[in-house]
Amino acid sequence: MLTWIVFLPIVGMIIILLLPDQSKKAIRWTAATVTGLQVVLAGVIYSLFDRSMVGINEADSFQFVEQFNWITVDAVPWVGRIEINYFLGIDGLSVLMVILASIIGLIGVISSWNIEKMTKGYFALYLLLVTGMMGVFVSLDFFLFFIFWEVMLLPMYFLIGLWGGPRREYAAIKFFLYTFFGGVLMMLVMLALYFSVAYTDAATGESVHTFNLLHMMNPENYVDGSILSGVDTTWRYVAWLALFISFAIKIPLFPFHTWLPDAHVEAPTPISVILAGVLLKLGTYGILRISFPIFPDGTEYFVYLMAALGMISIIYGAFCAMAQDDFKKLIAYSSISHMGIVVIGIAALNTQGMVGGVLQMFNHGIITAVLFLAVGVLYDRTHTRGLYDFGGIANQMPKYTGIAMVGMFAALGLPGLNGFVSELFSFLGAFEAYRWIAIISVFGIIITAGYILWTVQRIYLGNLQEKHKTLEDLTLREMLAFVPLIILIILLGIYPAPAIELMNASLSHLVELVTQGV
Repeated sequence: MLTWIVFLPIVGMIIILLLPDQSKKAIRWTAATVTGLQVVLAGVIYSLFDRSMVGINEADSFQFVEQFNWITVDAVPWVGRIEINYFLGIDGLSVLMVILASIIGLIGVISSWNIEKMTKGYFALYLLLVTGMMGVFVSLDFFLFFIFWEVMLLPMYFLIGLWGGPRREYAAIKFFLYTFFGGVLMMLVMLALYFSVAYTDAATGESVHTFNLLHMMNPENYVDGSILSGVDTTWRYVAWLALFISFAIKIPLFPFHTWLPDAHVEAPTPISVILAGVLLKLGTYGILRISFPIFPDGTEYFVYLMAALGMISIIYGAFCAMAQDDFKKLIAYSSISHMGIVVIGIAALNTQGMVGGVLQMFNHGIITAVLFLAVGVLYDRTHTRGLYDFGGIANQMPKYTGIAMVGMFAALGLPGLNGFVSELFSFLGAFEAYRWIAIISVFGIIITAGYILWTVQRIYLGNLQEKHKTLEDLTLREMLAFVPLIILIILLGIYPAPAIELMNASLSHLVELVTQGV
């Protein structure tokens, strides 16, 4: 099932490439069909997922596992046998991300329906991007994880560089260089782990080096004298920092954030949706899947640094958002602030913080999708994103305004909407672990309320400008993109238990694994 949910978009991409350029309707419906099937498969996974299984570092605790030997090279001098596996599986940490990626993938296709420029190339690259995202969330082999991680780089570069705004080339190159630098650091750590970790083949008794993440999490598999053997050693700390920088770039965490506002502003609306909705979550997911369980010693050593950077991101991102006069750039900086909440939650190293952080990853993906779609609706009609170019939009577009308000107040953290629950748990966990960092971070919520309410006032309230009196309210296609997201925002705000139950056991075990340094 995991193979299907990962590679269905590749099947769709091949079909699209075989279609003639003029068959734009068939191209769009092909993309919608394969991403729709992903949502169906995600629903099946959700219904069959066993909430009681723990996961994290035990092979038999992962679900929907698919594993077979992919690449093997025997008798390599001074290394022994090289083994790379096709190893997929999910646990409570990854199942929510699989569901999020499938939902946002379909929403992105719906919001891409009016793309006319090079339609065939756009949807082919889009589906390749969806495969890369989904592959990262289900990979349990570091080599496979790295391949999917890098696969996302190329389509995103072209989707921004060819279909973006006036400064698209600059934004695309900046995104590429930042992410590529992070990928190089990850590759170096991956190779160091590969040469440091070996397990004994039960059948042959041979020592086998492997990229298997579960073997890398087991301290018994580290070769004595290898560069990453031992606990609390300098090279393990260096490896943790290298991985952290790689993942922090993707989050993006201060001070590695400067690529994000440019990429968001220049990217077309659907790509901004998928960038904020899913791609930013890959950074925090990588920290939880790789950095924490493989380097528990490094995690405990640097956790205060991580929490402090999360705090800075919350405050700095919120202040930067307040200073913007471009609607899209405001939402981009708000993402930096909200992802800082994820970081201080998971850095708390307690169950409530972890649950809050991972739930915030999911909730933020849903909320920012609504907000970027809201920006796109106005831009499509007015060709401007200036916050001072509007006013009184609620009088002309009541349906659109009502939906945008739900997204705005969810981002603000209003009780009854999904953002409140995840932020509450994140701050509860952070307050228990490092009180003053949590107290300072909470002021970010006040700043967030300020820029959200000020944005609402400038765009939706007041007197309607004469030039906007002909604007049409939401179309049926736009409603189809918004409604599922709004339902999730309200449902998880009132009753978050279905999401929390998915991840509770796995995250509790991860906390135990890191804090005990197993």
